[in-house]
Amino acid sequence: MLYVMETINFIFWLGVIPFCIGLIPANFVPAARRSPGLVLLSGYFGMWALFEIAAVPAVLWVEYDNFKTASAAFAVLALICAAAGLWLMYRNDRACRPGLVCGMRKNDINVVSAGSPKERIAALAKRLSVAGWIEWLLFFALLGFQLYKAVAFASFDGDDAYYVVESLIAQESDVMYRILPYTGRPTDLDVRHALAVFPMWVAFVSVRAGVHATIVSHVVMPLALIPLTYLLYFEIGRLLFGRQRENVPVFMIIMAMFQIFGNVSIYTNETFFLTRTWQGKAVAGSLVIPALLWVFLLLYETDVKGNDNDVRNGRGNAGAWILFVLVHMTAGVCSSIAVFLVCILTALTAFCLAVVQRDLKVILKMGAACVPSVVYMGIYVVVAYSYLWK
Repeated sequence: MLYVMETINFIFWLGVIPFCIGLIPANFVPAARRSPGLVLLSGYFGMWALFEIAAVPAVLWVEYDNFKTASAAFAVLALICAAAGLWLMYRNDRACRPGLVCGMRKNDINVVSAGSPKERIAALAKRLSVAGWIEWLLFFALLGFQLYKAVAFASFDGDDAYYVVESLIAQESDVMYRILPYTGRPTDLDVRHALAVFPMWVAFVSVRAGVHATIVSHVVMPLALIPLTYLLYFEIGRLLFGRQRENVPVFMIIMAMFQIFGNVSIYTNETFFLTRTWQGKAVAGSLVIPALLWVFLLLYETDVKGNDNDVRNGRGNAGAWILFVLVHMTAGVCSSIAVFLVCILTALTAFCLAVVQRDLKVILKMGAACVPSVVYMGIYVVVAYSYLWK
């Protein structure tokens, strides 16, 4: 019975809550681009952004039991946003608008109107050739192999002595970045890691599920974050190949092979992806930066299915702009340096788009979306210098 409750809690906080939160930005995405994958990915970035809002002030300004304070604030924010997402879905479907159930991917696969689940599966199966089925089976075999290796042959490295122990300290002592993991003694605020609160989110999941933080880091996080990353690659593939959907499984197989054979150095993104999945810098490299590229594709694709004029040149797509801001905020949750990297990537992209489209408004719009990252970097500089000159 205990294992059942733990599993339910994991499903709730790693599945139900993110999906419901993701219904909010998905509500403002054109119907041709809505999909369950977009909803779930948006929900994770929204959830991490909410955790940053709740945890960073607690780290900086609450000295005792700051983890308990941050956890309570985040739980309230997450539940409110999840309820808001469900309300938006209910409102749209009640009004028969192209909403999150009525119109989800209707222009894409044309199986939403099928009656029973068997009819939907049959309609979808007709769209896949035998080669397509084989390619998808091969990809899922590669994915299963990676999940098995990540869990059964979990990698332990020197960073575990810091990141995993920080999660465990938060779980056991209700404090964040106030106890030195290497000695267990109280210490001043760890400025270098204080604003990157991803280990604290792992601790939150551990507390809610009632499972040791080490188990959550090395077992649960790979099972959640590795499929989530491939879901992001799938959404990118859908945008890149457009109507040539038969190329998407091949793209996924190639990405899986890159991940499996990318361990040519301990510093490669592929190495971090499979051996340090639970660390914020691994999530930043494997998920956040590719997500930024995905959002660029959502914002500035030339056309959607060749007949949807709502998404052109970054106009008429408020949901993608919301997602853009959430991805930037998630970078701060993962790693302080990741905020700088995504800002540089955004600036370069904005400059190139402004030149190609001859429109300086692109720089202004993307600059406005980067405001949370600029605020984050400002807080980091102020806190770092205040501790440096103590």
